[in-house]
Amino acid sequence: MVRSATFLLECLRRAGMRDVVTVEPAAGGLAALAGIATRRDAPPVFVKAFADAPADDVFVTEAEGLAALRELGGVATPEVILADRELLVLSVLRPRPHSETFWEQFAHMLAHLHTSTTHPRFGWHRDNWLGRRRQTNTWHDDGFAFFAQHRLLRWLGQPRVEAALDRTDRAALERLCHRLPDLLPDRPACLTHGDLWAQNVLATSNGQPALIDPAVSYMWAEVDLAHVWSTSPPPEAQRFFEVYAELTRLDSDWRARMPIVQLRQHLAVLAQFDDDWGAGDQIRATLAPFRTRT
Repeated sequence: MVRSATFLLECLRRAGMRDVVTVEPAAGGLAALAGIATRRDAPPVFVKAFADAPADDVFVTEAEGLAALRELGGVATPEVILADRELLVLSVLRPRPHSETFWEQFAHMLAHLHTSTTHPRFGWHRDNWLGRRRQTNTWHDDGFAFFAQHRLLRWLGQPRVEAALDRTDRAALERLCHRLPDLLPDRPACLTHGDLWAQNVLATSNGQPALIDPAVSYMWAEVDLAHVWSTSPPPEAQRFFEVYAELTRLDSDWRARMPIVQLRQHLAVLAQFDDDWGAGDQIRATLAPFRTRT
């Protein structure tokens, strides 16, 4: 932890922020080093950097995603103070409150994002990043083909995925992709956060919901919903799902679809981290009906 604080302090000073006094490491992030920097004559800032950045555009595209969520979807996000090839500096947000009211407010925010940003095509005008892996966003007219190619099958060939899934698992994933039009409803594309686990939901200074760490694209809204649903939201979040379903007129079968939609995120976790937090087991369970008996 001391080494990460020293590294972040050095990055900030190289970027010209010489009023930083100390950096306190922040917990929660999985891909990058992060901390809160105290400054002499200015408010503290949140800073994030990679010890070995996977590419020069990681933080630039993240900053662009934050701007898109804010400007196109009306979502509260931190202010971007600096984004370059080495680090990302943001205004500091607060931990989210433990209240049903907060999650109701978040339901309204997310429903507005998804219903006000519909788009005729799936993708984004440039590739961006999901953790330490590039997210391909090549434009496509067909959401099922886009999801299959760029959100599911793209993880096959990754070393950790190859080690965790056997030949029958990979064949089952291909069968599932072929059957996506039968398994999921035909929905329009909309602007999605793209990495919406509960830890990426924070609060503004006045307690309103705010989002961090996006991997934006125009995709099905249920990509975001599935991620919240599948990553152990707190008990007070139950009202979020009820309100979101009401606001978006979600059909009653949406819960049954969540394991299939969440395959994308489970595959991403499996590909990037030694501890997959049960992602491999979740993937195999979802693929079980698509295996053929020999």
